[in-house]
Amino acid sequence: MWEKVEQTANYIFSITNFTPQDGIILGSGLGNFVDDIAIEFSIPYTDLPNFPVTTVAGHGGRLIFGTIGSKKVVAMQGRFHFYEGYSMQQVTFPVRVMKQLGVQKLIVSNASGGVNPGYKVGDVVIINDHINLMPEHPLRGANDERFGPRFVNMSEPYNRSLIRLAKEIAIREQIEVKDGVYLGLQGPTFETLAEYRMVKILGADCVGMSTVPEVIVARHMDVECFGLSVITDMGDTPDNLATVSHEEVLEAARSAEPKVRNLIKQLIIES
Repeated sequence: MWEKVEQTANYIFSITNFTPQDGIILGSGLGNFVDDIAIEFSIPYTDLPNFPVTTVAGHGGRLIFGTIGSKKVVAMQGRFHFYEGYSMQQVTFPVRVMKQLGVQKLIVSNASGGVNPGYKVGDVVIINDHINLMPEHPLRGANDERFGPRFVNMSEPYNRSLIRLAKEIAIREQIEVKDGVYLGLQGPTFETLAEYRMVKILGADCVGMSTVPEVIVARHMDVECFGLSVITDMGDTPDNLATVSHEEVLEAARSAEPKVRNLIKQLIIES
């Protein structure tokens, strides 16, 4: 893995000579955030050695390099999921490449289903913790100490200082935000009503099919993380579940996108 990460990072350096400070992973329906980046380089995933290729609608499939304010950033316009058939090592490979390029802070976004009765479709949720119920762990197998320690301290998966700053920005910019715990499941099926009830009983506020592996690997490499969920459906009644589709998820995410874009942009500039 180390050699593959080095190969990919060296290829990117040879093209861009660009050292990003912040990494961004854009979830379903949130890919237009790249319009807020003063883009210097755009590389399709298909051009990158060892990179997977996204297969999900709403995920653009490009690595974007540029600046937001004075900050150099690299953004994934589209992520990879375990349910696409990739291994967890492939799903999280781009995060390792980001670290090798110089990234010290990772911002992740996703579309998720809400189980907290205080949520509604379109809400922006700052993730303060997560529960990992994925069937595979991204750190399973032999550990390479060049990446990080065998046993990773996950007491603060999402940086508390970044959370505080994001809430201050939200108040100033008049962006309504909630906070909560995200639970990661494999997918690709949307959850049943019983599964949504399970998610709530376990102590989570929302559920999705991404983010958790990426954050685990980032923390393995001592990269600070900040996470946002957009609530795109509510798993509280049979009627709400009956109408859920990927198209509706994308539409709900797009409707919340201006708020998410503003919050992430200001967080990058001010942190």
